[in-house]
Amino acid sequence: MSLNIIVLAKQVPDTRNVGKDAMKEDGTINRAALPAIFNPEDLNALEQALRLKDANPGSTVTMLTMGLPRAAEVIREAIYRGADKGIVLTDRALGGADTLATSYSLAMAVKKIGDYDLILGGRQAIDGDTAQVGPQIAEKLGLPQVTYAEEIISAENGKVVIKRRLEHGVETVACPMPCVVTVNGSAAECRPRNAKRVMKYKRAVSTSEATKLSEAEAAIVAAHPELTIPEWGAAFVEADPAQIGLPGSPTKVKAIENVVFTAKESRRLDNNDGQIEELVKELIANHTIG
Repeated sequence: MSLNIIVLAKQVPDTRNVGKDAMKEDGTINRAALPAIFNPEDLNALEQALRLKDANPGSTVTMLTMGLPRAAEVIREAIYRGADKGIVLTDRALGGADTLATSYSLAMAVKKIGDYDLILGGRQAIDGDTAQVGPQIAEKLGLPQVTYAEEIISAENGKVVIKRRLEHGVETVACPMPCVVTVNGSAAECRPRNAKRVMKYKRAVSTSEATKLSEAEAAIVAAHPELTIPEWGAAFVEADPAQIGLPGSPTKVKAIENVVFTAKESRRLDNNDGQIEELVKELIANHTIG
């Protein structure tokens, strides 16, 4: 059977390069000042979607991302790997959203897309580490959900079978479709870019990016509708202004501090099996390891 799959992806700040300008005075992330990358676990989710597409001819993978207009880069990266199309949900009114406002905005966009069998996303984003947006979207859409997915084994006859990676093992569950699935970083890595798709879609641009093209480039995009990445705003998805952005975000960050851990003491060991064994026993006894 063919499937309509929506993959939720986020362009996140590279947390390996957080500097003094990483936060604004209002406690929100200064995304314009940080290098941006494709959220790692969303790539794992994309791979699961592409595997389902491979196994079910006629299936469609639609990317959905919320952020600044530059988040269109996430859509392009996904299309290079095999996704069919994508949408950027962007609007100044959406800025400063916490997980509650973000999940509401994305849920409204999913409703606007309308026809879907599966909604996939990464377990969590590296800029927040809350793992709340996926489950909240499921609740807002009234859908069943499966979290900590490591492999989607099958999707047929109105049911999806999923292997979940838990703290003390794995379990296999079945869930009716449509549903929301969040995918672990332990799932299969996403396939690399496909060279032919890169050549075909390298000129794909969002609505905002299209305004900066030369006449020749704009003509190429206009002649090939598949190269246009649509941008949706809050009004287009019929979002309640009171439930989006800062007004819809009960979570407020009061302060952020850099914490540097320093060792209070050290111990030097000789190249001696006995000393190493004693140290390991000590670490287990005080619950540092084990």
